[in-house]
Amino acid sequence: MVDGSRRPVGANSAIRTTSATSAVEAAENTRIAEDVPDATAHPAASAETPRLRIDARDDRVVATLDRPDVRNAIDQRMVDELHALCAALEVNPRMLILTGAGGIFAAGADIAQLRERTGDDARRGINATVFDRLRHLPLPVIAAVDGFALGGGAELAYAADIRIGTPRVRFGNPEPGLGIIAAAGASWRLPEIVGHARASELLLTARVIDADEALAWGLLSSIHDPDALLDAAHAIADRIAANSARATILTKRALLAPRAEHPAIDGELQAELFDSADKCARMTAFLERKKK
Repeated sequence: MVDGSRRPVGANSAIRTTSATSAVEAAENTRIAEDVPDATAHPAASAETPRLRIDARDDRVVATLDRPDVRNAIDQRMVDELHALCAALEVNPRMLILTGAGGIFAAGADIAQLRERTGDDARRGINATVFDRLRHLPLPVIAAVDGFALGGGAELAYAADIRIGTPRVRFGNPEPGLGIIAAAGASWRLPEIVGHARASELLLTARVIDADEALAWGLLSSIHDPDALLDAAHAIADRIAANSARATILTKRALLAPRAEHPAIDGELQAELFDSADKCARMTAFLERKKK
């Protein structure tokens, strides 16, 4: 459940691991990203330790990935908690701001768990399923990215509607160096965001790009000092909140609709809004302001 008590949400089950190695370490070991700093293995956090820190407000929820000892590596428990958060936001729609603790967004999936997964696990799309659920939440998702967003962490950021970052941002998908592909959204979301040629170069070389390149590519909308990052995310949320909630929901629905459904879907969504009391009230208020 999402509530205002700042108590993390989560599922009861989790997978225990003997180590929690992030994609940062894997990238260093395979020499994929030479600019990634050294990382040392940490003991796994308790399976009962919450992975998300939740700050719930009337119109938005801030969810902080909170495994700083392992660079916020995404493990099964974090996936379970993200599903629980999505379930709450599907019932009670609010905007979502995703960020990471300790100056890092997420340095990838938990490699210790990935190593043990089988072909059947891959077909279940453990990370892909929850990232797609986040992508299709009714109201917008804003990723406030600081530091590393690698592997599954990058794919989590790609699933957001809006991404902002800091000068410390590093995006990359080192999966081919680990003998796998980026299968949790990068192969289709990244081309939509930055174009097919740039996505191909990033995914095939497995190199890491910095904040300036991410901004130039359109992967980030803006760059802010680390101390101002969350304020900037809230400012975006404030602008969205000033608009009609229903119009925002339907705008996101239109943006996610396949090209073949346009323009028919736009007319149907607009028809609902044209007949709404909110549209009449907002347009009347606009015209009254124009008279003054």
